[in-house]
Amino acid sequence: MYPRAEKRFIKANRLTIIVLFLVIAAGGIVRSTGSGMGCPDWPKCFNRIVPPTDVSQLPAGYEEHYVEGRAKKNMRFAKIVEFFGYRDIADKIRHDESILEHEEFNAAKTWTEYINRLVGVAAGFCLLASAIFSLTYLKTKPAILGWSVLNVFVVVVQAWLGSIVVSTNLMPWIITVHMLLALIIVGISIYTFYLATTLRNKSILINQRFLALKALALFSLLITVVQVVFGTEVREAVDLLNDKEIARSEWISQIGIPYEVHRSLAYVSLGLTILLFFLVKNKFSSLTLQSKYAWFVLGLVGVQMMTGIILARYDVPPVAQTMHLVVASLFFGAQYYLMLLMTKLKR
Repeated sequence: MYPRAEKRFIKANRLTIIVLFLVIAAGGIVRSTGSGMGCPDWPKCFNRIVPPTDVSQLPAGYEEHYVEGRAKKNMRFAKIVEFFGYRDIADKIRHDESILEHEEFNAAKTWTEYINRLVGVAAGFCLLASAIFSLTYLKTKPAILGWSVLNVFVVVVQAWLGSIVVSTNLMPWIITVHMLLALIIVGISIYTFYLATTLRNKSILINQRFLALKALALFSLLITVVQVVFGTEVREAVDLLNDKEIARSEWISQIGIPYEVHRSLAYVSLGLTILLFFLVKNKFSSLTLQSKYAWFVLGLVGVQMMTGIILARYDVPPVAQTMHLVVASLFFGAQYYLMLLMTKLKR
């Protein structure tokens, strides 16, 4: 059905999507273990391709060297932020001395962050391969080529933003942008996969236009994105409480409005997912991709609610933090693909 070159792109694109979710999972492990500053420099780790395993392997005077380098990078970043009109944020970057505080060496945290970077590099190569293989669509579907090439540029920006995350000592709002950009990269890869698979296999698409279903799927997806934003605010609040050495048992009660909004949106998302599930099951055969993904989305929202309950009732265990983040990203991806599958077949 598919020419060999197109099969190659589809396989590369599918692998890219899987690796991108692994990157998000690795990032979640880094955050839940507090390993974000395990490597004080970027892209190397303690100026080594292979990071150290013991204090004796650290370069002499590395603390002053890396703090100085981070300070210069932060000044450049502050100019960019100020250029876009955020003068208050730029001033905070310039004058907040806490972002230059040095963290003591911890081999476990160093290697956790290093593995996270390796997975990120693998994702970068996968995206590059997808962009190269997408040249086969230059005449038949140039949109696939355009989006694939754009995604390579977006991941370069994401890599640069990762270096800013390190240089600003995990400044909260930058981490939030970093997470949202990761979802954008996943979304573009899913979209190119959808375009490539539906180019030859029209049976994936629907025969009738269901505007209400597609609108509901889109609205549910937007609610998820907003929930992710508030979820990152909750995570930032948790990091702050952890830095203040407040007991885990008191974290949830002290987070405040971001947690309340995040929890409320979770129930809204659950309700919308259940409604969408029954509407899809009513309209589509159980053998269709639409029906299968409706089941998948329903299962994911159930797991997401369960991990959220565990976080709230059992003092925010790190394992549940990582699971909550990974399932949220999978939920976003499945919702987005289900929405795309609501597109009517053009005859």
